[in-house]
Amino acid sequence: MKVLVAVKRVIDYNVKVRVKADNSDVDLANVKMALNPFCEIAIEEAVRMKESGVADEVVVVSIGGKQCEEQIRTALALGADRGVRVDCEEQMDPLTIAKLLAKVAEKEQPGLIILGKQAIDSDNNQTGQMLAALLDMPQGTFASEVKLADGKVNVTREIDGGLQTVALNLPAVVTTDLRLNEPRYASLPNIMKAKRKPLDILSTDELGVTVKSALTLLKVETPPQRQAGIKVGSVDELIDKLKNEAKVV
Repeated sequence: MKVLVAVKRVIDYNVKVRVKADNSDVDLANVKMALNPFCEIAIEEAVRMKESGVADEVVVVSIGGKQCEEQIRTALALGADRGVRVDCEEQMDPLTIAKLLAKVAEKEQPGLIILGKQAIDSDNNQTGQMLAALLDMPQGTFASEVKLADGKVNVTREIDGGLQTVALNLPAVVTTDLRLNEPRYASLPNIMKAKRKPLDILSTDELGVTVKSALTLLKVETPPQRQAGIKVGSVDELIDKLKNEAKVV
């Protein structure tokens, strides 16, 4: 079985995000970029499937400019077999990304598609669901456990009320949550091997998708600075401040 994993290039989560002086966007100049953490979890799960013998190939796909190849190579170093980059420099909304991924999936014919549940830059949590709808595939979102058996995938989902397990016929789309696994680190030998693994480049014209965004970015602002809290000496003082200062009771 082939597993297709979609990954995204984002600002490293350890980096403090800066906003441009004109508030037009986030400043990416000289900023460390990395694989989206949820995408790392998706890669780890696919590689574990291959190591256990239930999958025989892991293909990783990313959409973006040439700089995305750095993250694809990282995924290859983590254990993926082959990379695909859809060449596109334009800003895209989740639906356009889902359409491009759907075309790649039609070309690759995977038995399972795994994505991170969301990217830490936009936090949309939409692409996986849209992709499943476009491909008319069953979906298991927010996965904290994934088991393959007898042509089905059992996905334990994290929901508001606790956990829910769904059995999906393959092919299917799964989006990963934080507690699914602990991603490995790429070893130096695997980083060197990743440089020789195949990486195909597709254009949006080849896939027959018109790239456009239905979303317009108006303004980006840093959140207001939080004021320091205070300590109170008694419950009576706390109630007084809640009544007369905060005016919440």
